[in-house]
Amino acid sequence: MTGKNENLDPNSPAAPDEKAPSPAAQRALAEAQARRDQAKTDAASLPKEEGGRGGHDPARYGDWEINGRAIDF
Repeated sequence: MTGKNENLDPNSPAAPDEKAPSPAAQRALAEAQARRDQAKTDAASLPKEEGGRGGHDPARYGDWEINGRAIDF
């Protein structure tokens, strides 16, 4: 069976019927990758938190309880 989605490898070169991204799109992708790399290095340079609650930030994710107990007080 041959279909358009036969080769699903994201690292493979683009198929001939697919258009290459425009220069503006290529710049945007490069800038986004640079921001992701910078965020990783920024996070690595921060000191470790001692005695924190662990897990995701409750203000961002709305998880205000651990083991059924409210932790915002």
